[in-house]
Amino acid sequence: MLEYGYPVLFALGLWWFSTGVVLYLDNLPGRTFGWTMLGGSAVLAFAVFALVVSSTSTSLSAAYIAFTSGVVVWGVLEMSYFTGLLTGPRKTPCPPGCAAWKRFGLAILTSLYHEFAVLSAVAFLVLISWGEPNQVGTWTFVVLWLMRWSAKLNLFLGVPNLNDWLPEHLAYLKSYMPKRSMNLLFPISVTLATLIVVLMVSRALTPGATEFEVVSLILVATLLALGILEHWFLVLPLPDEALWAWALPSRDADGEPGGDPNSHRGQGGTRTDGTKLRMVASRDLSRPQSTSPSSRRRAGPGRSGAPITELP
Repeated sequence: MLEYGYPVLFALGLWWFSTGVVLYLDNLPGRTFGWTMLGGSAVLAFAVFALVVSSTSTSLSAAYIAFTSGVVVWGVLEMSYFTGLLTGPRKTPCPPGCAAWKRFGLAILTSLYHEFAVLSAVAFLVLISWGEPNQVGTWTFVVLWLMRWSAKLNLFLGVPNLNDWLPEHLAYLKSYMPKRSMNLLFPISVTLATLIVVLMVSRALTPGATEFEVVSLILVATLLALGILEHWFLVLPLPDEALWAWALPSRDADGEPGGDPNSHRGQGGTRTDGTKLRMVASRDLSRPQSTSPSSRRRAGPGRSGAPITELP
């Protein structure tokens, strides 16, 4: 059983730690974002190099390296969005009474440049790993990409839990996400993703599977399962921000730094994913908002998931 347990623990640990690192960096003052992305660019280049090298090997270490590289590439791209350095041409709220089709078009414009960057990354990773025996890095990135788009569509159609994760400079995105008890896409998204997880795990458990296949399938299946979990966070009132309390700035009862980060939910907590992602403003848009530097520092980035999967 250890051959299955190690990949699960590795995927869980990488998901938890990488999400926390992104949250911590995106909670720093805005003046640090340039340096953050400069360092992120160097990490991105190294991750792409590691993915290229590992794609030629079917050793167990190559599977872990490729998986880690895929997560890192995704994390850097998501960080570029939450810092506000790569979003879209539209940076204003949705007009009141906007029809659904028009709201969808305007919502795409809020992250258009970032979407092009992600699509370019998908094409690039497929190209550099084409025909190679190790596709784990590409699988990892594609799973994060697809689960993020699924979460985005669910947020657009409406979910009950719009947790407070967006930084203040992206607060206008909340106006594109209605709050509803459920939408018709959610059960389809969760069911299809769950079936894929079951198929991947079943393949890993077959007697003829090699060690490389087992590790590869379990790593990616675990990440996909975490993406499904983040979808459930959209409808279940679970305090998932407690998982990353170590990466979030502490606040007192008034939302000021220095208190318990879990004692005042909704006053600037953050997270990635995928990933998760949820991604609403740190306060209701109808209320007056402070534009002081301190208030901007208190606002955190959106969820990412699994690494960040739930961008609006």
